[in-house]
Amino acid sequence: MVAGFRKALSEEVKAGAKAQDLSIRELVTLASLVEKETGTGDERPLVAAVYRNRLTIRMPMQADPTVIYALQEAGKYDGNLSRDDLQFDSPYNTYRYPGLPPGPIAAPGLASIEAVLRPAAVAHLYFVSRNDGSHVFADTLDQHNRNVQEWQVRYFRERRNH
Repeated sequence: MVAGFRKALSEEVKAGAKAQDLSIRELVTLASLVEKETGTGDERPLVAAVYRNRLTIRMPMQADPTVIYALQEAGKYDGNLSRDDLQFDSPYNTYRYPGLPPGPIAAPGLASIEAVLRPAAVAHLYFVSRNDGSHVFADTLDQHNRNVQEWQVRYFRERRNH
């Protein structure tokens, strides 16, 4: 696994990170967020863009996988993420602490690393799960709130009522 990671972290990748003023730790940490957020290849550059855009404007990362990681490390994750969990005190909780977590939350693959180095050229700041492994992206909070209503609130309400 380490050998595979070292191979992925080629001189070209290192140079790309340096050119974008990212340390290797920042690159790998960002890529780990992308890795945990989506397994859908075509979404990786979009997810990377969201996080890069948030960092640029100093917006909180608010990445659910960072909270899950923190809860797992503390032995407190039960498979569901609640609103209360978002307040869990850990430097990995990007709802409570600004910027990137202190380190990676997973071992990112080359596709996630490349997505961080070449994020999509979009203004997206938000995304929400469609509950099928894919996401809906939004540039504004109003758009995002509508997407949350459709893909989370209504979706689960309808499933519960059937």
